Order: sequence, then structure tokens, then C-alpha cells
Amino acid sequence: MAEKKLFTLGIEEEFQIIDPETRELRSHINEIIEQGKMVLQEQLKPEMHQSVVEVGTNICTSIQDARTEVTQLRAMLADLAKQRGLRIAAAGTHPFSHWADQKITDHPRYKTIVDDMQDVARANLIFGLHVHVGLPNRDEAIQVLNAARYFLPHLLAISSNSPFWLGRNTGFKSFRTKVFERFPRTGIPDYFGSLSEYEDYIKLLIKLNCIDNAKKIWWDIRLHPFFETIEYRVCDIPMRIDETIALAAIMQAITAKLHKLVKANLGFRLYRRILLNENKWRAARYGINGKLIDFGKQSEVDAKSLVFELIQFVDDVVDELGCRNEVNSLLNILETGTGADRQINVFNKTNDIKDVVDYIIEETHRGLPVSAK
Repeated sequence: MAEKKLFTLGIEEEFQIIDPETRELRSHINEIIEQGKMVLQEQLKPEMHQSVVEVGTNICTSIQDARTEVTQLRAMLADLAKQRGLRIAAAGTHPFSHWADQKITDHPRYKTIVDDMQDVARANLIFGLHVHVGLPNRDEAIQVLNAARYFLPHLLAISSNSPFWLGRNTGFKSFRTKVFERFPRTGIPDYFGSLSEYEDYIKLLIKLNCIDNAKKIWWDIRLHPFFETIEYRVCDIPMRIDETIALAAIMQAITAKLHKLVKANLGFRLYRRILLNENKWRAARYGINGKLIDFGKQSEVDAKSLVFELIQFVDDVVDELGCRNEVNSLLNILETGTGADRQINVFNKTNDIKDVVDYIIEETHRGLPVSAK
């Protein structure tokens, strides 16, 4: 039997469905799903709110394949929306639409979640980027997951793209993160001593009726319960395709580098969640424009310089993965600002929140064929 390929990629993006006249969210997923399923089949999925739509790639063997699929999926979804007089938009929160105005998708899974969590679930009107990186050996995967937790605040800072909530500038670069924290079993997990310890934790929650399956573990990073992947879930969905690809590439590289250390029996220092949460708070609040803590040096460091260090950390694996250019494109985000920075700049120039929505839509369609714009 052929050995399963390491570090494959699967990318899931959650989009807003927008009325281009009012710039508000529209609960029209059913209309898009009806026709979209004929073309995209299982790659197109509804979410809990009918104004949210998710598309996901097939398993991709390289970052270049992932770019092709992400671009095609975004173009096809944009075209489906356009045919119905709608637009898609990629940002972690909608700048002003209220969650109470959104319809819930009629599905048993979502009904159970709403019945269980009530307004916490109804208010969870957020949009993320999820990246799966293939790692079939779960004993090795849990070790990689333990170490990768350290880099989650870095990834959040780079991806931050949700400064507005209910028409207000929240002061956060990723307010999506603060909305999602109200769910149970979210955030950065603590580390696990072994795969069996991880699995025993899941079994205990199921036994005690806390969850009915491991998909209700909504951590910022997790072993996917059904796929042989590590799933990174910390990021806001970025506006541009280039940003999605850059983030996927650095997650792939982090996974490959940490796996390399595991195979060489070299450790990566593990930090408790209570320390990593200090950095996550800073990343959500300030994005790439603040300071994160280097716990090894026990000092504050500019977030941008830690992103440079991260790029250097994975330097010895990116050529083998074929993702050097994509990882290096993170430097463009440091130069031009994250989606959050750019949204705030638009609002500061025009003082009109609808202009921010227009900008998000424009950026979401950047790089797509003319027919999809």
C-alpha cells in the first residue's frame, strides 16, 4: 500500500451573502444552494445562518493546486450570487447587519445547537477560514498540534479582518474572536500528554452528554475527528485570495517544520494555554500593529518582527513543500495592513460604513474572472 502523502491541504472559506443595494446581509442561502449543489456538490455547504455560505476545496497536494481550487470556488460562488442580484463578501464580521435579523438554516444539527445555546448561538454571526493539513499518524499529529498552539496568535494577528460589529468600530482587529469565545470548547486548547489522553477527553465529554461527537470541539486548532488532518480554525476569513493562500501556506509549513522536529526527536517548548491566551488577546485587539510576548525571552516584541521570525523558522521546509513564494507573500500583509487595518482606513476616509462593505466586496472579487465580478 502506498504511503499516504503528508501535508496535503484542504481550505474552507465562509462568505457573507450581501444585498448590493442595502449592503446588508441577506438570508438567501437556499437559493444559492439549490443551483450550486448541481455544480459544486459537497464543496458548497450552508451554515447555521442563512446569510452564510461555505465552500471547501478537495484534497490538494500542493499550495498551487489549492490556489487554483480556491480561485475557482470563489469565482463560481460569486457568479451564483450575482445571478440572483447578490454579492459575496469575505470578512470575519459584517460591519453593521444585526444577528437578530438573520434566519437560521432549517437543519437538525443547527436546531440542536440553537436549542442548547440559545442567543449565544443566534449571535454567532461570524466568518472564518479553516485550513486542514494532512498528517495521517495521529500520535505524531498530537505532538505537532501541541507545539503549533504557540503560533495561533501569530496567525490570528495576520488574518485579523473583523473590526466592526453592529455598526461600531469595536477597537479590536478581530472582534470575531470575541464573539466566538461565548461558545463552549473554543479558543486555544491546552496540550495533551499523548493521543490516548486526547481521545479519553473526547470520550468523557460524550459519556457525560456534553457533546454528541468530536465536531463540537471548536478549538482554534484540533485533530479533525473524521479526516486525517490537523485543522487550523483560528483565522478570520481574509478578503483577498492571495491572503488565504499565504495563510494556508504558512500553516502547511508550520506543520511540516514541527513534524520534522518530532521525527528528529527534537522538542519544541510547550506553553500552557493561560500564557498563550495573553498573546491571543493582544492579537485580537491590535492585529499586527501591537506587541506579542516572546515567552522564551520573557519580553514584549513587535508582532511584525515575530512574523518575520516565523517565516525564518520554517525556511528549511518551504522549498520542499513548494510554498516559498506564498509564505513570503505574508510580507505584503505586513506592508499594506491586514483586512482589519484596511477596513478601518476606508471608514476613516469616508465615515460611511456602507463604503466599508463596498470595499470588502471589491477585495473579495479581486483576482476573479470578469464574469464573476
